[in-house]
Amino acid sequence: MQVLRVFHTGAVTSLVILCVWLLAWEIAIAPLHPGGSLLALKALPLLLPLRGVLRRDLYTLQWSSMVILIYFVEGVVRAWSDRTELSRIMALGEALLVVSYFLFAVLYLRPYKKQAQKLAKELLDKVKVPHD
Repeated sequence: MQVLRVFHTGAVTSLVILCVWLLAWEIAIAPLHPGGSLLALKALPLLLPLRGVLRRDLYTLQWSSMVILIYFVEGVVRAWSDRTELSRIMALGEALLVVSYFLFAVLYLRPYKKQAQKLAKELLDKVKVPHD
């Protein structure tokens, strides 16, 4: 399906851009400390699901779409609380990239979830025992 390919590509692209975005933010663009910050390491956990997302692994897409919301929270909090305008803009960018990944992942998973629900219903209908 062409639409699923678009959703998958969007998920992969937004995840990769988010990794690069976080590294650039904390190392060069607006680090908390001059010369870079160890906060750049926050991009490393995003590499864990990357392989599964590239392979279209449904389980990886499911759990990563939930875990990535932690980055959304960080982006919103830092957009609200950081002192420099540039850091606030980077934080908003992080939140937007997370929302993009989340939406693409959920839209990619949607038909598979519907199919699984349909199969589960059919299985339950087959094994139903009539009550006396």
